[in-house]
Amino acid sequence: MWYKIMEVNEWFGEMAERYRLVKDFNRAAKNSFIVGIAPTLLEAKITKGDSNYKHAFSKWLGGGFRIKALSGRSLEKSELIEIGRVVLDNEELTRKMISLGWDTLEVHANQGYNGAKWALKDYANIGGFLN
Repeated sequence: MWYKIMEVNEWFGEMAERYRLVKDFNRAAKNSFIVGIAPTLLEAKITKGDSNYKHAFSKWLGGGFRIKALSGRSLEKSELIEIGRVVLDNEELTRKMISLGWDTLEVHANQGYNGAKWALKDYANIGGFLN
């Protein structure tokens, strides 16, 4: 019976860590926008994700990490890719996201229907040999 309590505790702990990462991302994005480092305000949230990008640790109906750019206009595809590269170029962040159950990175503007998405596992340098 006690091991079941530990499983529940671990599940809630992992969920708290996922929400903390989203909250920390949003706080950092907000502060960067306020001081003028970032030209647009970004906001992250958890979404369903793309089932084609699933991996062994994906969360069911919670594998998407969506970043919405609050730009007030439709963004060009190149601008969406540039925002996505900020996350994808940070291998430690990408690996953390994978370990917490995300499989899809999505970037959208607050206007228009265009978006970009990536399979996180393709950017985490997974599968190397151990020495």
